[in-house]
Amino acid sequence: MSVIESTKPGAFVSLAQAADILGISVHTLRRRIAAGELPAFRTGRRIIRVRVTDLERLLHRVPTWG
Repeated sequence: MSVIESTKPGAFVSLAQAADILGISVHTLRRRIAAGELPAFRTGRRIIRVRVTDLERLLHRVPTWG
């Protein structure tokens, strides 16, 4: 079972946790948010969270041949 599957639906995670789940840097994640590819929510002046379900939408299946 993956980290995404083990998290409650609609749950929010920090940018560091989201970057770890996706295997990318926080800087790349912030660029995706700025580009509008990933919705993010501010819970305080400096605290930003993203939904786990929105992380799944960033992932695209790579087609296989055969």
